[in-house]
Amino acid sequence: MGKAVPKNIKSKANTLMSTYPDKVSKDFEANKVFIDSFKMPLSKEERNLVAGFIARTKAKASSA
Repeated sequence: MGKAVPKNIKSKANTLMSTYPDKVSKDFEANKVFIDSFKMPLSKEERNLVAGFIARTKAKASSA
């Protein structure tokens, strides 16, 4: 069973991935820095969830 990710986290992550496909990567730390550059009103936990979801999604896409 996988992790349950809230819809608001998925929608923010999918928006970032579709808008900036060349800026997001499989690297969690790089994604955190990228998200921080937007000054989005996210808590630390939300930022980490979005960065992790992007990293997992990109890793799955590149391995498939």
